[in-house]
Amino acid sequence: MTLQKLKPALALCAASAILSLAACSDQASQQSAERKVDSAVEQTQDATVAAARKAAELAEKARDNTKAYFESPEVKRDVAAAKDALKNAGDALTAKTDDAAITASVTAALARDPELSARRIDVRTNAGTVQLAGPAPSTEAKARAETIARAVKGVSSVDNRLEVPAAN
Repeated sequence: MTLQKLKPALALCAASAILSLAACSDQASQQSAERKVDSAVEQTQDATVAAARKAAELAEKARDNTKAYFESPEVKRDVAAAKDALKNAGDALTAKTDDAAITASVTAALARDPELSARRIDVRTNAGTVQLAGPAPSTEAKARAETIARAVKGVSSVDNRLEVPAAN
């Protein structure tokens, strides 16, 4: 065989060898890429597990801190103080409501008396003590106004400041 006849066969062998080497190179590159992806997936899984553990640890610590805070003497004292303040505010509101009801009842009772109804008698109540002020037609009417006020439920005392005009 002559070299001329061998040239095409040699060219074919060379091309085949080049293609084989290229395929090997591509296969090696693909295997390298697959290893890199597998490594990245493994690292991501490891990081996720570590993050989950850290999150659980922090959640437990936060729970313990919150529990300790609410069980602390300072918070218990503050809660008790708030409770007392609310009770006192409620008691004060009840007292003001009671005083207003007493004032209205005394005013209504005085208005039913024929001699006192035409008079402008100022009635004020504070903690169950009723104060009567203004004009009274007579000493008897002044005393009767005090008796009427004392008869109202919730009145603890009467400060009778009604004024009887001096005789002419």
